[in-house]
Amino acid sequence: MLPLHNIKFLLITGLSGAGKTETVRILEDLGFFCVDNLPPALIPKFAELCIQSEGKIKHVALVCDIRGRGFFDHLIEVLEDLEETGLSYDILFLEASDEALVRRFKESRRRHPLAPEGTILEGIMQERKRLQELRGRAHRIVDTSLLSPRELRDEMVRWFDDTGDHPSMAVSVISFGYKHGLPLDADLAVDVRFLPNPYWVESLAPLTGNDAPVRDYVLKWSITQKFLGKYLELIEFLLPQYIKEGKQEVVIAIGCTGGRHRSVALANYVADFIRNQGFVVNVEHRGLQKQAK
Repeated sequence: MLPLHNIKFLLITGLSGAGKTETVRILEDLGFFCVDNLPPALIPKFAELCIQSEGKIKHVALVCDIRGRGFFDHLIEVLEDLEETGLSYDILFLEASDEALVRRFKESRRRHPLAPEGTILEGIMQERKRLQELRGRAHRIVDTSLLSPRELRDEMVRWFDDTGDHPSMAVSVISFGYKHGLPLDADLAVDVRFLPNPYWVESLAPLTGNDAPVRDYVLKWSITQKFLGKYLELIEFLLPQYIKEGKQEVVIAIGCTGGRHRSVALANYVADFIRNQGFVVNVEHRGLQKQAK
């Protein structure tokens, strides 16, 4: 019998278009090591590698479905062999109504893998028949017909988030210069070019917002303090709302003209405020990076 070392082993399967890809994304966020479309014959060897990781891999999710073609037909046999070795596993089976699956295939403009030349509905009917025995073995069956992505996430978190150690929402605060362009990955961007500019102070121009004299200059103005009061109140309100919505990452961008003085000082200030709210924050000064090149 294989030593299991408390590895959670989850097999994800089900109907094409039922949400397996989105489920994998959710489980990855929950700390699962995920492998998509693994041929069933390789599952025992993969399980051994996970066990040999000496605790580095504790939660594993494998996706096996009819994309494996002829290989998929041996899945039941492989699962029976795993049971004989003592490896425990759970099967998560995803399905949806014919109407929902047809609509999703039409929206994505994909052909059903079992009916490349026929109708989508014909492929769905064939797939249901082929998966009937596997569905009967499933530990959990989820009908995603009426589930939104957020509701699916909530279901997966409720069932599989028993580790307590997955990362919470990641927060990045970046400073940038508008002359270099608005960051494409920004979720929340603010323009602080209305604030007094240290660039026009001869002793401060060569410095950056990382230097205390520039930071103190930017923060000393009443307009800066009034802005920060309103902006930080907005951030304090938004972050819990993003978490409730299921957002995994948020990028807050603060921009000035060149991305060297005001935006840098304020990005550091805002990042400190967010850290005090209990978040892990990454800070990036893109304007300074561009000038360093």
